[in-house]
Amino acid sequence: MGRPLEGVRVLDLTWVLAGPFGSMILCDLGAEVVKIERPPYGDISRTTGPYQNGWSGYFFSVNRGKRSLAIDLKRPEGRELFLRLVEQADVVMENFTPGTLEKLGIDYPVLSARNPRIILASISGFGQTGPYRDRAALDIVVQAMGGVLSITGEPGGPPIRPGVSYGDVVAGMFAVIGILAALRERDRSGLGQAIDISMLDCQVTVMENAIMRYFVTGEVPGPLGTRHPSATPFQAFPTADGWIVIALGFGEENQWNLLCAILGVPELIDDERFLTGPKRTKNHAELEPLLAAAFRQRTTAAWLEELLAAGIPAGPVNTVPEVVADPQVQARGMIREVSHPVAGTIPIANTPVRMSRSETGITGPPPDLGGDTAEVLGGWLGLGEEEVRALAAQGVLALESALDISEIT
Repeated sequence: MGRPLEGVRVLDLTWVLAGPFGSMILCDLGAEVVKIERPPYGDISRTTGPYQNGWSGYFFSVNRGKRSLAIDLKRPEGRELFLRLVEQADVVMENFTPGTLEKLGIDYPVLSARNPRIILASISGFGQTGPYRDRAALDIVVQAMGGVLSITGEPGGPPIRPGVSYGDVVAGMFAVIGILAALRERDRSGLGQAIDISMLDCQVTVMENAIMRYFVTGEVPGPLGTRHPSATPFQAFPTADGWIVIALGFGEENQWNLLCAILGVPELIDDERFLTGPKRTKNHAELEPLLAAAFRQRTTAAWLEELLAAGIPAGPVNTVPEVVADPQVQARGMIREVSHPVAGTIPIANTPVRMSRSETGITGPPPDLGGDTAEVLGGWLGLGEEEVRALAAQGVLALESALDISEIT
């Protein structure tokens, strides 16, 4: 059937997570993603544990299916090779500190002069403008500054970082949205453009509910544990052997009545404090211990059997082993075993995008550093093997990695 982004060529200058996560999505959708890495060690995430057979699992999971071309962009010869590649490309992605591309002589004016159709997607901590432009930022910094840490955790507790790198991952996703929009616009105008993604901006965007509540109520949002600020019960409760989440929809009073009956607390149905969703939210402090005491009487599986049969949205709080073994996750093919000749086989998370006609998903293992250098330069620019090896001998290119994980672990 083919993949939806077949024919789209991406030069990927990104490193660590935010950018590579975005280019991973493009690769899973069929784009040819060529990861441009600096010799002799490449993306620093190649050194990030855990390791399997000397390979970084971290790098493995978000760089699957890509190709690697190792060029020293600080060398004039390397910069010129890159610009020749830009002439054949559709997209350039980078997540350096703003100003880095300009120092390298490959900023957007230079790229667009070589290829007016090129799309440059830049991801940075704070964007290309503003007073924080020159600051470096990692995931936890933008989550903190964007307010996410202030509303995560238990009431009265310290700031808590979510267990997922939302600062990086969300920025990568918004970069992909911007790239796809720019490709669509280019179909009309024939021109590329520069895309400016700020990780902090992205955190502000995903804080939409908390920001709205602040302006509407004048109250400063704080951590609520697993509880929803506007719907009750909509949270996790302890059971006899684990945890369960309940999510009653807005205005679903029939579900409330059924829940009370199943839990064996029918007296709560007509309790004036809990008659409606807004009242339950207002009086959650009195309601939560009553529901928690009821849920502790039986196991998670026992409760789920009755709740799901009654049509009440509920689910277990799964551990990672339980997630990857879940029948629904397995049926959707969300865990894929990917094999590399050195790293071996590592099961990793698949893309969630499913299409009725087009194929999507992981296309293969991650690349060896510089392993595709000769093939890409030959296919894209027509360089012969001798020319490639001569450039490698000069240090402009690398055809293999000099990294030895055993030296740093």
